[in-house]
Amino acid sequence: MVVFSRSVTQCLRRLCRSINTCTRLCSESPLFPGAKTRWTEKLEFLNKGSYEPIPVYRVMDRQGNVIVPSEDPNLPEETLVKMYKNMVLLNSMDKILYESQRQGRISFYMTNYGEEASHIGSAAALSLEDVVYAQYREVGVLMWRGFTLQEFVDQCYGNIDDMGKGKQMPVHYGSKKLNFVTISSPLATQLPQAVGSAYSLKDQNRVVICYFGDGAASEGDAHAAFNFAATLQCPVLFFCRNNGYAISTPVEEQYGGDGIAAQGPSYGMATVRVDGNDILAVYNCTTKAKEYAIREQKPVLIEAMTYRVGDHSTSDDSTAYRSSDEVLHWQTNDYPVHKLRYYLEKRSLWNEDLEKAWLQETRKDVLKAFNEGEKKPKPKWTEVFDDVYKYMPPHLTKQKNQMQKHVEKYKEHYPVHKFSS
Repeated sequence: MVVFSRSVTQCLRRLCRSINTCTRLCSESPLFPGAKTRWTEKLEFLNKGSYEPIPVYRVMDRQGNVIVPSEDPNLPEETLVKMYKNMVLLNSMDKILYESQRQGRISFYMTNYGEEASHIGSAAALSLEDVVYAQYREVGVLMWRGFTLQEFVDQCYGNIDDMGKGKQMPVHYGSKKLNFVTISSPLATQLPQAVGSAYSLKDQNRVVICYFGDGAASEGDAHAAFNFAATLQCPVLFFCRNNGYAISTPVEEQYGGDGIAAQGPSYGMATVRVDGNDILAVYNCTTKAKEYAIREQKPVLIEAMTYRVGDHSTSDDSTAYRSSDEVLHWQTNDYPVHKLRYYLEKRSLWNEDLEKAWLQETRKDVLKAFNEGEKKPKPKWTEVFDDVYKYMPPHLTKQKNQMQKHVEKYKEHYPVHKFSS
């Protein structure tokens, strides 16, 4: 017969209690490595109706009234006026270049009507050291950073002063000095690229912002980028412009869940949904998102709810898939430029005389850049072979020499006079 001492008995009792406790805890909290969750004995399927939709953050109402005074960022007067002037200038440039495409002077164009606040509001919250990966409808971001009207026009004409040397479609801008990576047409390719750049900028007090539309969010590249950013903890801001349509495809045909923002928490990202027509709300969101990304070295997903008032591009006729009444509603009720103007007028920072003067000035400046850009010759045609590789390989050198001989022999059949010599 084995007799335990009192101290041994106490130890055994404590061990039994510990085992019972562990058993109880394990039964309450499953220890699967795949997820941190809890047990339930209720069988039910979860869907988007199981949760409240993610709310939309706003600062102003439709008439430019600040709803909660503490949410007003109280930006300097000169910043507010610059914001508004940039929005109006962007509209003026869009109108003239859109019409120039219709006249056959440039090959393609995309307007930014209805999305100006998402451009300018987010750009104002960043520094020039922050890197921008854009899609193709973020012209206001580049304008805010200092890209000139002449540089915009030169790119659309692909003339000798175009920094892309005429190799890109119009509206595919880029600027190394402004940390704005050159735009490319394929949807969502910029998302994983932005994550890679953000990974390289960890702990440098800088962020990468990557703009994309609701259509791009349906691409596989978007999901790969979200997962890499979250798992590698990259300081990147994913800024989605949800304007209701991916060209002609409405959002209800693109996804069955609660928009793009709902994807953020599922990937482990801090997420916010904002009124993309409210420039102050966009500014606040981007400011806080940048602070968080730098402090935590983690990504943030921003879904800006807005509306594309213009056609997708000059290749599109939006009346084929939406009504004129729908467009008019958004132009009338929630147009970002009007909302900011109301706000400025309430603060006595803008009036009708200033409006007329600025509209005249913007039109004059855009037309001046337009006329100068149209007169400039195209880059030398041999540039098409340059910059494909750092060092030109033999097969391209051979092709270039063959082309030079061909053009020289048949130059009367080629418009060489339009190109720089």
